[in-house]
Amino acid sequence: MLFNSLTFVVFFLAVFAAYRLLPGWGTKKTLLLAAGFLFYGAWHPPFALLLALSIVVDWWVAGRMSAEERPGARRAWLAVSLTVNLGMLSLFKYGDFLLDNTRVLFAACGIAYQPPHLGLLLPIGISFYTFEALSYTIDVYRREIKPTRSLRDFAMFVSFFPHLVAGPIVRARDFLHQLEAPAAPSAQRTAWGLFLMTLGLFQKVVLADTLLAPAADAVFGHAFPLHAVDAWAGALAFAFQILFDFGGYSLCAIGCSLCFGFHINDNFRFPYAARGFSDFWRRWHISLSTWLRDYLYIPLGGNRGPAWRTSINLMVVMLLGGLWHGAAWTFVVWGGLHGLLLLAERGVKRLVGEAAWAATAPAAFVGWLVTFVGVLITWVFFRATDFGGAMKNLASMAGVFGAQGDQVLATRDLVQVGGVALAVLLIHRLLRDTSLEAAVARWPAWLLGLVWVVMGALILLTQGAGSSFIYFQF
Repeated sequence: MLFNSLTFVVFFLAVFAAYRLLPGWGTKKTLLLAAGFLFYGAWHPPFALLLALSIVVDWWVAGRMSAEERPGARRAWLAVSLTVNLGMLSLFKYGDFLLDNTRVLFAACGIAYQPPHLGLLLPIGISFYTFEALSYTIDVYRREIKPTRSLRDFAMFVSFFPHLVAGPIVRARDFLHQLEAPAAPSAQRTAWGLFLMTLGLFQKVVLADTLLAPAADAVFGHAFPLHAVDAWAGALAFAFQILFDFGGYSLCAIGCSLCFGFHINDNFRFPYAARGFSDFWRRWHISLSTWLRDYLYIPLGGNRGPAWRTSINLMVVMLLGGLWHGAAWTFVVWGGLHGLLLLAERGVKRLVGEAAWAATAPAAFVGWLVTFVGVLITWVFFRATDFGGAMKNLASMAGVFGAQGDQVLATRDLVQVGGVALAVLLIHRLLRDTSLEAAVARWPAWLLGLVWVVMGALILLTQGAGSSFIYFQF
């Protein structure tokens, strides 16, 4: 049930109407719980059983862990949660990947080994709801939050359909307290939620799928060397496609949640205005980067130890962050490259120190340009299906093949991609130090209404078969 489908529109309107009409807070929460499992089960009914198993185990473990005073017993209960959640994630998402790499390793040692192919379907959203559930059990273990006595409340937190299959990754500490009492009905909040949903669908349907995806698919699907212009245009197209595809989903999730009175934190904050790779990760997929920081980087030691230990911690986090995105070495390399760029940035900052020129406008521009180009190059590994394709695209971008490279994009495609890129970069630059809500709040009512109508009309005009969101595969 895709956000960009008529089925979801009908589903959302039905659930929203029932939510407003039903009496009692408990009844409303039960409705949202049922809606979450219906929404998730619509993809593949057995997946709902897996989701239910994760919910019951984590709720029960957290309760037992909270009542336990012995440190060893508390660690044992936490180990149960980690084993169940990460075990299911590893089996379904990385099972075949691990077996195949084991075969390659054995072959390198001269051992013929042919493992079975598991062929398991990847439960949609498992990477997201696994991290959400773990945020709960880990925070209970740390005694940062108290476990909820209500299985229904915990189940609703994990299965809340707006963020269930592709985030943002919501923390238990940010959501569970919102279930204690209903938010007062607010026409202004609902209107803002609907506007965000419209904006998210506009980004997905019009910008990502219609204006950018064809160019990215043509470039990354081409088997032969490319002309440098086409290779760069393809990388640009994907860089903005994934921004609007995933950012559009996040806006839909946040807006949909607001309609029901729930607040979810922003997941993107104008990332292509970043001046530095650490700044980029404070703006891109914020819910994942902060999760990895709080539950992996800091427990590993963070930056509290010597420089070499900090470097190792950072690389481990970025490599695992890359692997989180998919069971392929191209994702690991993507994460590793970002780790190297972050380390390089730290080195440059140590060399520059407090130099006055570092705070000037030209230095800020150079910092932005280096960051954007670096991020753009790493996207090649994220989008390519294998290393051969990634290296072909990088060589084409470097102009290795010169005039012999194929030209697969029409002039219209180049203008289209370039126009979108320039417009978005300008908007991100203008809004980098503010928020979308604050920026829109300065608009007159007539302008907001006009933009809303235009976006809605373009969505209807360009809506096709309703292609899936990119992050559904993660």
